[in-house]
Amino acid sequence: MATKAQTKKATSGNTLVVTQIGGSTGKGPKMRETLIGLGLGRIRSTRELQDTPSIRGMITCVRHLVTVVEKKG
Repeated sequence: MATKAQTKKATSGNTLVVTQIGGSTGKGPKMRETLIGLGLGRIRSTRELQDTPSIRGMITCVRHLVTVVEKKG
């Protein structure tokens, strides 16, 4: 079992600019829900999100439908 120090990763001050480039039609409800969880829903919609492990995991699930640009900050 992991300790608290191992499960809580330090979040960097970086942000991610996520843009949806593909539609969720025909991809299944899980991918649509993931896009909604990221704050996306339409092609060309963009969100600026904090760089956390949970956001990275969501992006990995829909990586073929989004583009990601890292911003230092």
